[in-house]
Amino acid sequence: MQKTPLLISGILKHAASAHSDREVVSRLVDEPLWRYDYLGLARRAAQAAAMLRRLGVGPGDRVSSLAWNTHRHYELFFAVPGIGAVLHTANPRLSDEQIAYTLNHAASGVLLFDVSFAPLVARLRPMLRSIRYFIVLADRDCYDAGEQPVPDYERLIAAEQPLDWPTFDENAGAILCYTSGTTGDPKGVLYSHRSVVLHALAAGLSGAFDLSAFDCVMPCSSLYHATAWGLPFAVAVNGCKFVLPCDRMDGCSLQELIRSEGVTLSGGVPTIWTLYLDHLERSGEAAGTLERLVIGGSAVPRAMAEKFQNRYGVTIRQLWGMTEMSPLGVVATPTPRLAARGQAATDEVIWTRQGRLQFGVELKIVDEDGKELPRDGESPGRLLVRGPWTIERYFRSERSALDAEGWFDTGDIATLDGDGFMRITDRSKDVIKSGGEWVSSIDIENVAAACPGVKFAAVVGVFHPKWEERPVLVIEPHEDAEVCPKRVLAHIEPHIVKWWMPDAVIFDQVPLTATGKVNKKLLRERYRDHLVRTAEAEGL
Repeated sequence: MQKTPLLISGILKHAASAHSDREVVSRLVDEPLWRYDYLGLARRAAQAAAMLRRLGVGPGDRVSSLAWNTHRHYELFFAVPGIGAVLHTANPRLSDEQIAYTLNHAASGVLLFDVSFAPLVARLRPMLRSIRYFIVLADRDCYDAGEQPVPDYERLIAAEQPLDWPTFDENAGAILCYTSGTTGDPKGVLYSHRSVVLHALAAGLSGAFDLSAFDCVMPCSSLYHATAWGLPFAVAVNGCKFVLPCDRMDGCSLQELIRSEGVTLSGGVPTIWTLYLDHLERSGEAAGTLERLVIGGSAVPRAMAEKFQNRYGVTIRQLWGMTEMSPLGVVATPTPRLAARGQAATDEVIWTRQGRLQFGVELKIVDEDGKELPRDGESPGRLLVRGPWTIERYFRSERSALDAEGWFDTGDIATLDGDGFMRITDRSKDVIKSGGEWVSSIDIENVAAACPGVKFAAVVGVFHPKWEERPVLVIEPHEDAEVCPKRVLAHIEPHIVKWWMPDAVIFDQVPLTATGKVNKKLLRERYRDHLVRTAEAEGL
């Protein structure tokens, strides 16, 4: 067989040839809607690559972006790795110090940023050690990102002729993503061309995102986060229309694009779809052409899945993965074995499991001694993974992240069942151990989220003098909703075991991390002594 390397530029060349007229539509920060096709994308990406070459960017060099989900950012996904360099998609929702750390750790020489990040870049500039060139992703120079004007991307690429994509080793680095760094400094995960291409092929399969050229896909996970779950490359492979919402992820803005562009599939963290669902209910609108949502980042509340399917005809598919896995791990899609049990049994599995085994990802569950546990759906343990798009070591680390058999410890606690479905019961750092027994915060949250009036629900373990830890439930209600602790507890009680019942229900804003997940670390710190203080106040 021929030894043609698997390169990201090959995905773009395929899209420009096989799906040349399929549209890419993009919102922008303060410009009109942008619209072109894969042929136009290929030409502009090749011009951007030539521009970077002119700046001295070569194989292995890092180029960073601070940008939203726009067509210009999307062009960099091909332009930078296409010349053998590495695109570092910096996360603007991290703290200034963490962003500066990732840029310095990556040792990037070029930073391209959206104009709305100009004030952030101005603050970062004194902390950045290696950036030689700043470029604003706009059609005009930027004067607000430091002491001197920053040239604009459009003028720079307009001066270039599209280059011919070079060929090199498929194991070369392509995309660099950093973990969110909730504990310690963020860690870099360097994806290779080979891993990205294999991941894109797998993501489009029927047992995963089930993509086709008839789909219109809108990623609502930010492109800087684990390359938005691989969708930028998977849509180009499959010829999907691609709609980029910039930074406008509110329910009204998403609905506008869904209806005007004919979006059939989207994906994002549960918080985005909670707000979108709230918009539909308040406005009385239908979901238009939207057929399916892939939701990851944290467990999907069953009540949300039921409402989307039963009221709006939108199928919910859970996804589990992580930055270290490019990030696809499992997707909750049905099988003939489930279908034979009926719709109710299928929904029970699909809506309560994170997903089923996918080609390219091996899973196993082990106990505290490393012994593999049975796949009975009942035995929780540490979740280990391995495969061609799973990390071997972190960027710039000399130490492998794997055990002696090549398994990576995800930090999740999970079960596997006989049907090949995996269910996360908790993050190892979030597990609540009360009186020697584990309490699943995820299970309690899923039930609580279905209580009328609840917008977000989070459960954390806090100190208890007798039981070591006890769960407390933090509720953020919808605006104008009437919710009280007694009502929430009454809703929860029939659905969980008695000793899992939260010792307190607290009404507060639920804080989110830089990737849109619930910040349980902050909640644990905030309410660490809540039960003790309550007992003291009551004279107990």
